[in-house]
Amino acid sequence: MSVIPSFSYQLYLVISEADCKERNFLDVAEQAILGGVDIIQLREKNASDLDFFEKAIRLKEITNKYGVPLIINDNAFVAKEIDAFGIHVGNNDIQPSFLRENLFHNKMIGYSIEYLEQLENQETALSDYLGISPVFKTNTKTDTVTEWGLEGLMNIRKLTDKPLVAIGNIHLKNTKAVMDAGADCIAIVSEICGAENPQKAAFQLKNEINK
Repeated sequence: MSVIPSFSYQLYLVISEADCKERNFLDVAEQAILGGVDIIQLREKNASDLDFFEKAIRLKEITNKYGVPLIINDNAFVAKEIDAFGIHVGNNDIQPSFLRENLFHNKMIGYSIEYLEQLENQETALSDYLGISPVFKTNTKTDTVTEWGLEGLMNIRKLTDKPLVAIGNIHLKNTKAVMDAGADCIAIVSEICGAENPQKAAFQLKNEINK
């Protein structure tokens, strides 16, 4: 079972240095928080543990400043060392059951859903939220299996009470449709990281969520 009593987050930023291109990813993160992002995941798939750790430490200074939870993507070492709020893992990563039993008894664990059958396993039961990935195909993450679409998201919503974080090519024009389909939260990469004004982009997305 999950250990986080409630999931009150609506706008989830998934950030990496590469996704921010020529901009300082720490500045982008801070601007996004000021615009309304209420949870952040650091995803550095190609970084060494040391590089990931150093980036995470710097980002955590900012998230702590604003009281925003920091989630680490698929790196238990970094998540443990910086005392992150939680960790997010995929279907082919280290499993939530191992993490819950051995490392993160009281931390948030997110788990990506790629097959409907996953909804019935113990990994889902032990997770605090489910990442529905991708809702729509995206260039920022190409190693996915199922493009869920709005219909798939609605189907998952009927099958589980777990908080659902939708990710994958979500932007200002489809945010409301994704929320109406059953998402509790939307996760954003390019729409904020690639924005000329990340604070404004986050603000507009948050307003769209709350319409």
